[in-house]
Amino acid sequence: MDKFYFIGIDVSKKKLDICVMYGSKVLIEEQVTNSTKGVTQAIKHIKKELDITNDMFIICAEHTGQYTYPLICATKAIDCKLWLENPTQIKYSCGMTRGKNDKVDARRIATYAFRFFDKMKCYTRPSEAIIQLNQLQAERSMYVTDLAKYKAILTDQPDFIPKDIYIQKAKRIKVLMASLQQAISALEKKMNEIISTSEMLSRQMSLLTSIDGIGRVIAMNMIIATEAFTRFENARQFCCYAGVAPFSYTSGSSLRSQNRVSLRADKSIKSLLHLAAVAIAHRKDGELKEYFLRKVEEGKNKMTVINAIRAKLVSRMFSVINLKSAVKFSTTLK
Repeated sequence: MDKFYFIGIDVSKKKLDICVMYGSKVLIEEQVTNSTKGVTQAIKHIKKELDITNDMFIICAEHTGQYTYPLICATKAIDCKLWLENPTQIKYSCGMTRGKNDKVDARRIATYAFRFFDKMKCYTRPSEAIIQLNQLQAERSMYVTDLAKYKAILTDQPDFIPKDIYIQKAKRIKVLMASLQQAISALEKKMNEIISTSEMLSRQMSLLTSIDGIGRVIAMNMIIATEAFTRFENARQFCCYAGVAPFSYTSGSSLRSQNRVSLRADKSIKSLLHLAAVAIAHRKDGELKEYFLRKVEEGKNKMTVINAIRAKLVSRMFSVINLKSAVKFSTTLK
């Protein structure tokens, strides 16, 4: 790691704070606009001033969603290494801290990259199809949430406001609901078009929906969350990500807690898995229904069994994808 530099970047909506470190020594600190052009110029300036090549530095930043997009585009254009880390991971690695500002955060990110260089994971941008699906799904989720809110208003308010006011209000809300439903349908049509134009995504969708209890909505979200099953190595990793895997909480002889899932999770995918598991538990028959009844009769807590069903669904989705991929690879070798 001779002559290797660590560039920590704190990302915000309008600007980026940059800290360049060599070992534990701070060499450069500057601030640039959060745009592809601004980031590109800043990286080129750093390379020129320190007389370094792309193989001599790593850029580390917190993964803050859409605000990292200009940084991703700039690093791709320059063809340099980018490490996007979970903000919580960086926060808890700093130990006890006091005070906070963007300049200090950039320095802490650079320090994190230096200390944990052996755990570096270079960012690989998903395919354009996955990026488009992710954006469309986020928009769809927003509209679905709004639609549910308006439906609740129509259901809850008739008995609590004057009838004539409610009638006028209901008319306006129904217009909004119709507009939202139209937008949701258009988004779903576009997403299905993207899936159908990709052989791999179309095959994965077909395999996932063939699993008992998995519909198109869950299948779509699984493809997006796993980046077409390339982001996670196995089902256990995804269960941790989705907040489905139980962990033990014990310490010495004083703390003896039951195993429970972590609150750090992707709540959206966890909610979808929960709805699927609850639907299975309310069925009249089926393999997983029989499993649910058997475990409840054994004295297991119902929510514990529901969580086990969520994990089984995840395991089956990963299994069917990995099995078909292995068969396809074996056939190709022959």
